[in-house]
Amino acid sequence: MKRKGGYMLELSESYTIAKQMKEVLKDKIVSEVIVLQSPHRFAWFWGEQDLFEEQLEGKQVTGANYYSGIIELELEDMRVVFADGAYPRYYDDPKKFPKKSQLFIRFDDDTAVVASVQMYGFMGVFEEGTCENEHYLSSKEKITPLMEAFTYEYFKQVYEQSKGKKVSAKAFLGTQQRFPGIGNGTLQDILYQAGLHPRCNMASLTEEEFYKLYTCTCEVVRQMCEEGGRDTEKDLLGNPGNYQTWLSKKTLWTPCTKCGYELRKASYLGGTIYFCEHCQRE
Repeated sequence: MKRKGGYMLELSESYTIAKQMKEVLKDKIVSEVIVLQSPHRFAWFWGEQDLFEEQLEGKQVTGANYYSGIIELELEDMRVVFADGAYPRYYDDPKKFPKKSQLFIRFDDDTAVVASVQMYGFMGVFEEGTCENEHYLSSKEKITPLMEAFTYEYFKQVYEQSKGKKVSAKAFLGTQQRFPGIGNGTLQDILYQAGLHPRCNMASLTEEEFYKLYTCTCEVVRQMCEEGGRDTEKDLLGNPGNYQTWLSKKTLWTPCTKCGYELRKASYLGGTIYFCEHCQRE
């Protein structure tokens, strides 16, 4: 499956968009819901999609939350969630409403939140406390770098559970829901700042290198959130984030800011990795 300029929700985007939803959508009342205005093979739903309109119509927006890479919109006792490539976008002009979408929520003031799935994505509508989806529950329960509980001891504990297996730096940070919300995009900059190649074997790290990986994880994620998400992704209003990525499609083939050598890319673990072969040890 090829991404056509699409986006994938990671922690900094879910944090930013949930914050915007609280401000922009406050007290709005749902007047219309359309599911699969345009069919999509890789759009999946949590909940009974035939009941979405009945469940949401007349409900008022009461808040929004982020859980790792998941955005949750509160509508009184109901919840609407967006994950992976199900990117919600806000429109304040009916003339600009997209003709194709997988979840369309119109409000009583003729504004709307619309999710058009890029590559693949999950959406859900359910009563608070009733969703039993593992990914959703795990994302709610896991500790993130934005929490005080994300200590060095916790970071080491997560790694200890992986010992005995050959785990690369990319696999450690970005797979098996070890750190939900840290995906292929976010981990590029973490590893760049830590001086580790995505293929680097975690078992080869010294204590000093491991601690640096922990501090870089905290610092990079927090900075991404503080600056409104990455410049490769867009927020609720369709604007790119203010965090300037060190390693991404935007910086490919440009000089490394640390050593001046050209930044490269490769395919690894089902995705594209970006790296400086001189500053990141493999």
